[in-house]
Amino acid sequence: MNQFADVWFHNQGWEPHKFQRDAWKSIAKGKSGLLNAPTGFGKTFAIWFGVLAHYYEDSAYQKRKAKARQTKLHALWITPLRALSKEIYKATNQVSADLELDYKIELRTGDTSLSQRQKQRKSPPQALITTPESVHLLLASKGATDYFSQLEFIVIDEWHELLGSKRGVLVELALSRIKAINPRLKIWGISATIGNLEQAQEILLGVNHSGVMVRADLKKQIKIETVLPDSLEKFPWAGHLGIRLLDKVIDIVNSHKSTLIFTNTRSQSEIWYQQIIMHYPEFAGILAIHHGSLSDEVRLWVEDALHEGRLKAVVCTSSLDLGVDFRPVDCVIQVGSPKGVARFLQRAGRSGHRPHETSYIYYVPTNSLEIIEGDSLKYAVKEQIIEQRIPYIRSFDVLIQYLMTLAVGDGFMADEIFTEVSTTHCFASLSRKEFDECLSMLIHGGKSLSAYDDFHRLVLDDGRYKVESRKLAMRHRLSIGAIVSDAMMKVKFMSGKYLGSIEESFISKLNTGDVFWFSGRQLELLHVRNMEVVVRPTTKSKGVVPSWMGGRFSISPDLGVAIRHSFKSIHQSRQVSKEVSFLRPLFKEQEKRSGLPREDELLVEYVSTKYGYHLFVYPFDGKLVHEGMAQVLAYRLGKIKPATFSIASNEYGFELLSATKYEMDDVQIKNLLSPQGLHQDITAGINVQEMARRRFRDIAGIAGLIFQGYPGKAMKAKHLQANAGLFFSVFEDYDPDNLLLREAYDEVFDFQLEEGRMQLAFERIANHAIILAFPKQLTPFSFPIFSESFREKYSNEDWQSRLELLKLQLEGKIE
Repeated sequence: MNQFADVWFHNQGWEPHKFQRDAWKSIAKGKSGLLNAPTGFGKTFAIWFGVLAHYYEDSAYQKRKAKARQTKLHALWITPLRALSKEIYKATNQVSADLELDYKIELRTGDTSLSQRQKQRKSPPQALITTPESVHLLLASKGATDYFSQLEFIVIDEWHELLGSKRGVLVELALSRIKAINPRLKIWGISATIGNLEQAQEILLGVNHSGVMVRADLKKQIKIETVLPDSLEKFPWAGHLGIRLLDKVIDIVNSHKSTLIFTNTRSQSEIWYQQIIMHYPEFAGILAIHHGSLSDEVRLWVEDALHEGRLKAVVCTSSLDLGVDFRPVDCVIQVGSPKGVARFLQRAGRSGHRPHETSYIYYVPTNSLEIIEGDSLKYAVKEQIIEQRIPYIRSFDVLIQYLMTLAVGDGFMADEIFTEVSTTHCFASLSRKEFDECLSMLIHGGKSLSAYDDFHRLVLDDGRYKVESRKLAMRHRLSIGAIVSDAMMKVKFMSGKYLGSIEESFISKLNTGDVFWFSGRQLELLHVRNMEVVVRPTTKSKGVVPSWMGGRFSISPDLGVAIRHSFKSIHQSRQVSKEVSFLRPLFKEQEKRSGLPREDELLVEYVSTKYGYHLFVYPFDGKLVHEGMAQVLAYRLGKIKPATFSIASNEYGFELLSATKYEMDDVQIKNLLSPQGLHQDITAGINVQEMARRRFRDIAGIAGLIFQGYPGKAMKAKHLQANAGLFFSVFEDYDPDNLLLREAYDEVFDFQLEEGRMQLAFERIANHAIILAFPKQLTPFSFPIFSESFREKYSNEDWQSRLELLKLQLEGKIE
């Protein structure tokens, strides 16, 4: 029984789901747990009414509340996105208003004013909805221990989203501290389905936990439709077909009430917005754009207009992926490969965001070969193949930042914090020697930086480590967090109106008077001052679209499995999907010119053209893995006969191009693709040191070795890189066992080179039959990869017409 829920649900005319009642019962018994339920079935209420019932009805808590002289924080709700925080805030406040409760809920995010934050510290509400970074800011305040002393609940929303990032490590560390302050603490996670749900629960609640898993036995109906072009291009190239399907996309938008058009990158969203407005001017005013680099004002306006049903469509990125409930949205369009099954499902769930409503998602391939992913996605969803989220371990940069956070707040005792930190998944293998090394970097700069006063940050006062310098404390509070990106520059009109932020690396390539598309507008660059880009609207016809660093991500291993499975049905003559059926002419052309692999076969092509000798390999393992594999093969070929290679790759395969001819046979290919000695060849064949040097910049920023700058006066990216590079060189020369240096190399192998995935790919290929083909010309499979390198070669606008000419030659339409 939960009287608050019963009354409120009755007034809404709703009947609670079984999973909601299960959650309320578990919370009433004082349990912690993880809740897993489909989008749109009321996960928030499943936890929230349990929290409310505890506040008003738990007798032990009533006694503690009566003893306390002032209101103390009762519940902390942590979300990964500000938009989601606002959504939770609206929903929970509505309950308090409907039931006339005196349970006060407030928001605390990066948008919350300084005065409001100070007020929340002195006189906290009953519940605070916030982000991982804001929780660490609270821990960096004096009196943090007292502030959290009566906290009964921490709820981590969209836990799967935080899990595979350093922000998840921030959550783990905050939980370890608050659990120590208040052992009665009840922790609840809310998560979508992921491949390692049990591990996600263990990381959240700790090893040997006694928490519960509440899973909804409800299936969300998802209708997936692939948008096919009118004719099939047998020689496709990336980024070409997407816009060609614009008319079909608009037909879908017009047949629905409200549509979200998801793209994978911010630059792609700008292109799609621009194209729609250009070709369909009637969409002005009812079409909007939403991505993470736009100003809060713009994004808030879009979110409110979506809620109120004033927009026909919004072109967006992952900024609208999570939890946000836009009731009018009844259709989602995914432009290009979603790169992962979980992401595709998450986006599908933005439409039909109500119990038992069907989610409609249309998949729009950006080139012919991507059409196969429509078949793969349907298979993966049907078979419930969903990615795991790989948690970070041994993130020493986050640990150093956390120790500084505690020192800026109430100070800490080393033994106590070592014990707490060792209970987290991230630092379960942390030795006392390593912990002390992290500590020594804060006390005197460690082995190599002790001569510099700037790195003497902590003092020992009565057994507690503290920060005495107010300047250091302020700089640290400004640097809390684990989100890293290129230095961002503010884009403003001359009037001072702020449009959003853009990466410095993009702006540095532009000259005064150049035109670029941003925030759905065509803008002319007037001048750059400090970290501000001053622009004005323009009608000049040519504009470049910003590219953001965040755009590089590869297909997941699980989507790779599903794509390779689709190749099974390519060879079947009946009962095939409409995608496979549509692609038949392309596959026939591929088979005629070269070969067509099955699920357990690997196709390798060796082609000679006027550009040189091309080795094409098709493992279907994703662009990032392919880049690493190509560099390993280049190194191995170079040992046979020295040569210079250029490398190109896409999600399906990679190319090595050289002026040097090699003898290719099955034995040679088997040796080149052998898993034997892979780690050594990666280390020798790839400039891992340079990759680690770049990676180190982010690590140094998180650990506080380099100061990123004050608000509005951020340091230039090249200065940050130079400063970080200096530390990197010092550690390499004088402190080669430095934990942060080791972390940089580990992250390169684990996340950039994805060495684990590469090893699995090489091992899988060792058991595959090899199809070695020597086509006379480029093939339908090789042409898209070739076009990637061709684009690099001819970076001016002429590359498109050159490529079109080459395609017509391959099709035999011209000599």
